[in-house]
Amino acid sequence: MTTVIFIHGTGVRPPHAATLYARVTASFAEAAPGVRVVPLDWGERYGARLAAGGASIPYDGAGATERDAEREGDDGTAAWERLYRDPEAELALAAARVPSGEIAPGAAFADEEFRERLAELAARGEAAAPELGPGLGARAAALARSPLLAPAAEAVYPEALATLLARALVAAVIGAALAEDAPVIPDGATRDAAVDRIAQELGGAAPGTSRGLVGRLAARPALRLGSRYAVRRRRALTGAAHPAAGDVLTFLVRGGPLRAALRELVAAVEPPVVLLGHSLGGIIALDTLIEAPLPGVRLLVTVGSQGPFLYETGALPHLEHPEPLPAHVPAWLNIHDRRDLLGFAAAPLFPGRAEDVATDNRQPFPAAHSAYWTDPAVYRAIAERLP
Repeated sequence: MTTVIFIHGTGVRPPHAATLYARVTASFAEAAPGVRVVPLDWGERYGARLAAGGASIPYDGAGATERDAEREGDDGTAAWERLYRDPEAELALAAARVPSGEIAPGAAFADEEFRERLAELAARGEAAAPELGPGLGARAAALARSPLLAPAAEAVYPEALATLLARALVAAVIGAALAEDAPVIPDGATRDAAVDRIAQELGGAAPGTSRGLVGRLAARPALRLGSRYAVRRRRALTGAAHPAAGDVLTFLVRGGPLRAALRELVAAVEPPVVLLGHSLGGIIALDTLIEAPLPGVRLLVTVGSQGPFLYETGALPHLEHPEPLPAHVPAWLNIHDRRDLLGFAAAPLFPGRAEDVATDNRQPFPAAHSAYWTDPAVYRAIAERLP
């Protein structure tokens, strides 16, 4: 039985670690039945801590504004990036449009039915889209009270509004997960399927029929969006809950105990062994293998990792460019997403020793960095190469 030792990335701490391990284990059970997944839960013991409670991080509570000059891509990634920052951005654009017509005497207000459907959705909690994670019910209840709903309902057709509301809800849930540095983010296909399902529950038409209007709204000049998302992440760092940058620095400066812990775990599990590392986890696995052979390890898999970049810049502890990869390092599969700014290519630096697989989870950065673990293509690529 192959044993996959999963090494998480930066900032992963309880309770997020258990959620991540459960997701990875369940996905391997589908893609490669019989594989045993064993986590190296290093964050709590070997990760960075802000000893003075974040005193070194300046934070005054004021969010700076930012200019969003991106043009909309064919797959809508730029629009989702804006929505994660401000889930009601598209709804605000719709509300600013010229109303579609006058209300007939005695007719119900256009937004009343949507508020009722949102209230019904809120009562169901996360049941409509459990794959998004927690928060859908609360977000639906809040959206039902939004002052933007009435003018938006007057300006666009009901089918289109259903999709706008569904996108706002999904963006709010995912945006909250990003703000909390959740280690698992739905990929684009999962996200879009949730939007279609929620839109239909809100009275929308068949999937995809109202995306033309959504695309035109998203393509208009973007609203001035506050950088609330960045501020929330800064607050998380200040609270010392997710010291992502510190984890990297701590490993590079004092990585010996963590490398030793990985060696002990490899020696304790049944071979053949696959080391699977995400982000900093990939650096940990690569550097430990370079330092000395790990008997039983037959495959190294790095996902969204910076190991190749550290090697090229001279920052990888046990291998300096242009030194070759030691012969004892096993086959290396390196997976990176084209939108993940923290994922790097290894094959150009280690020709014949490393294999790159580029994926596309259709999420903007930084969501792209955490969406690997809901992308079936990642597990298929690993399963095809298991010893």
